[in-house]
Amino acid sequence: MITLLSQGQYQVFILLIVALVLSLSFHEFGHAAVAKLQGDDTAEREGRLTLNPIAHIDPFGLLMVVLIGFGYAKPVPTDPRNFKSVFSDLWVSAAGPFMNLLLAVVTWNAFLLAYSSGWQNPGATVFFQYLASINLLLMLFNLIPLGPLDGHYILPYFLPKRLAYQYRLLNAQYGTVVFLGIIVLAYLGQIPLFQWLFQLAGWMLNAITFVPIPAG
Repeated sequence: MITLLSQGQYQVFILLIVALVLSLSFHEFGHAAVAKLQGDDTAEREGRLTLNPIAHIDPFGLLMVVLIGFGYAKPVPTDPRNFKSVFSDLWVSAAGPFMNLLLAVVTWNAFLLAYSSGWQNPGATVFFQYLASINLLLMLFNLIPLGPLDGHYILPYFLPKRLAYQYRLLNAQYGTVVFLGIIVLAYLGQIPLFQWLFQLAGWMLNAITFVPIPAG
């Protein structure tokens, strides 16, 4: 993203940052809201049950996004001892990616509806395309079942009990290292991870387009 500034594309840079901050804030809010519903108010007590980006954005994580295009927000704190169901961890973990999907579906189709009704603004078109695409990418990326990502909490619920236990142990020991290794290899062009994610996000954007896109 830093290349946008060097190329003088300041408006595009700002739109990307705003879309990313909104997406990350909704993602973390989703975790906090479902944790509250599942009996744990830890996130609420620490001021995370909010859509205010200030509560969720990690300054260094956001700086990483600007410099290398990859970063993070503050993880939402939870206390599993307060959960009221054996599936609570699954629902809380899935809430972040689901919130990104929901935000992409609602905002993209609302924009298309407004656009087809005559509200046509070039800046808005770019923004809502970025917003939908970023949310789909965040959803897909966080579903990767490695390291600290949401997917590593979700996957064990779909595995046999013994395999799920072994997976949790292996991920706790090696998951983060493997995850970081894959990211490094992806940046070096050895693994087309980001190309796969972008292609899948593009396919999903078409799949969630329920309002016909006006010609021209």
